Amino acid sequence: MKKFAHGMRYMPKNYSDEAEAKLQQYKRAGCKLPMRNLLRTEEQIAGIRESAKINTALLDYIAEHIREGMSTAEIDHLVYCFTTDHDAIPADFLYEGYPKSVCTSVNDVVCHGVPSTKEILRNGDIVNVDVSTIYKGYYSDASRMFLIGDVKPEVRRLVEVTRECRDLGIETAQPWARLGDIGAVIQEHAQNNGYSVVREFCGHGCGIKFHEEPDVEHVGKRGTGMLLVPGMTFTIEPMINMGGKEIFIDETDGWTVCTEDGLPSAQWESQILITETGNEILTE
Repeated sequence: MKKFAHGMRYMPKNYSDEAEAKLQQYKRAGCKLPMRNLLRTEEQIAGIRESAKINTALLDYIAEHIREGMSTAEIDHLVYCFTTDHDAIPADFLYEGYPKSVCTSVNDVVCHGVPSTKEILRNGDIVNVDVSTIYKGYYSDASRMFLIGDVKPEVRRLVEVTRECRDLGIETAQPWARLGDIGAVIQEHAQNNGYSVVREFCGHGCGIKFHEEPDVEHVGKRGTGMLLVPGMTFTIEPMINMGGKEIFIDETDGWTVCTEDGLPSAQWESQILITETGNEILTE
């Protein structure tokens, strides 16, 4: 971790003296603190909010059009057209070589499902649509689960509990809490309902870059990890499996992550801003 010159103010100018004094108190207590560049300025927050508005509107648009019988490639087309029509860029497109504008993860696909003309949504499917937007240099990210037709009750319950996991994570992400608090509450809720939590993928800082610090794990121990400080923006996106937590990456495309046992997986993702009084949900 970089060290700043003695006496340098840690927080951006838009934060109160009270908040800065509180942070310095935690610093003296030896808490792990975020780097200064992870604490957003008012200008940056405004830009991230505008990106987030497009990202959320995009998921609303997908919700209106997703249907049985459409291909996941059609979802990709909708995402690309909507995003570019709003003078924005799909952050997924060509990110580390990813070939599409969106991730579409169906049934036992945990994440990073690559849209295809050959993959058709069928009655009873569940699909996660994960969209990310760049607008005027600012990044936003979110995903939703969609239920296609008549979904089995046990699969519907997985989707509902996964959403509850995300919501509990958001409720827990309060200023001066710890990252481990978020992981602990998500892990407990998932396991109490008989599910497992994917370990290999996690939430992340997002706003100035697509993926930044910190990593936001969905398992953890209370009272551990980085301090949550006003000005941080990051995603909470638990991936919850009906069966075991083991996963593998499909070698045919090098991206699609599936459950090892072939049982369904679900994910919900939101991006939040930590404020001095709580948090603000930017995308959902």
